[in-house]
Amino acid sequence: MGPKTKIITRTILVLSLVSLFNDISSELLIPIMPIYLKSIGFTVALIGLLEGGAQFAAGISKGYFGKLSDATGKRIVFVRLGYLLSAVAKPIMGFFTNPFLIFVSRISDRLGKGVRTNARDAILSAETIPENKGKVFGFHQSFDTIGAAIGPAGALVYLYFYPGHYQSMFIIAFFPSLVSTLLTFLIKEPQKPLVNKEIIKEKKGFFGFLNYWGSASKSYKKLVPALLFFALINSSDTFLLLMMKHQGLSDVQLILVYVFYNIIFAALSYPAGYIGDKFGLKGTFIFGCFLYAIVYTAFPFTHSMWMFGVLFFLYGMFASTNDGIARAWITNLSEKKQTATALGFYTSISSICTLIASVGGGLLWDHYGPALAFLLPGIGAFLLSIYLWIIKIRNEDIPVSEAV
Repeated sequence: MGPKTKIITRTILVLSLVSLFNDISSELLIPIMPIYLKSIGFTVALIGLLEGGAQFAAGISKGYFGKLSDATGKRIVFVRLGYLLSAVAKPIMGFFTNPFLIFVSRISDRLGKGVRTNARDAILSAETIPENKGKVFGFHQSFDTIGAAIGPAGALVYLYFYPGHYQSMFIIAFFPSLVSTLLTFLIKEPQKPLVNKEIIKEKKGFFGFLNYWGSASKSYKKLVPALLFFALINSSDTFLLLMMKHQGLSDVQLILVYVFYNIIFAALSYPAGYIGDKFGLKGTFIFGCFLYAIVYTAFPFTHSMWMFGVLFFLYGMFASTNDGIARAWITNLSEKKQTATALGFYTSISSICTLIASVGGGLLWDHYGPALAFLLPGIGAFLLSIYLWIIKIRNEDIPVSEAV
């Protein structure tokens, strides 16, 4: 049963389950991470540096490993290695509170993401056709986000019985991450991987993926700078959690709102992908940018839990139209044999922008107050949506190799 006769194949389902368990592990820690870090002496700026640095490690490595995956024609080996690295890294925070070791743990966890992500997305892309990319990436995103709802819910239950016991949660998080790694062995590498000799002949090195820009399609070159601008203004979601704490919400309320957000995110990811396939990925992504602008503009002026709930409902809608849609969009603007490289180029440069956004957001918060750290991204997202509305992408939803 090939990818053209069935939208959700066995491989897509297994990869979605892998992401589900990995996100249970990761999101078990996300709501308590800023609280825990502040309790051991981290400033908001240092938290921003940690999160930005972690995302930078993930992103900058995506380019190298994405190109290496394309060059060798191998996918699943990178997927397995990436999930294993993240699983091993998580418990370190449970044993040590030294800032250096915390940085090592968090960055190693995200480095695993860098190793696996583009190879995994290339597998998803190869399992379907352009007309179904939004659905497939939306389906995968929904499982990913279901895990992101279960994780914080588990954290909520644990903290109810053991309030303030943050460190042990990093050890607990190891186990669903291990399950995620073991599930990758249900997927086999093709017997004869398609080795890309053209990529092998190109300049090697960690930053060799940057050569992709020269051969990228015109539409790719229009879209990617816009996505990078968004990464430059979009700081870590940790700041949303810190703002709720700043506005007086308790740990339990904060986690409840975050769980609610992930439920909305999970529920809408597949429908968002369907809408993207039906009416266009461009319009779907622009709609998400408008939602982001509304949320970030309103966040500094919100104080009640129910209003935060409304904003996180809108933020869940935004999230469902953002990452999965962007990845589907990029794969439709790149040749099949260079899918991981095309994704890697974007995600690697994006990581630098994310680092700047997170550190900048932390510095704005510490020196000028939290309001400015939210208003500037809100205005930036509004301007981005206008740019995306104006530009024309001729071969949207058509692979470059098939474009006339």
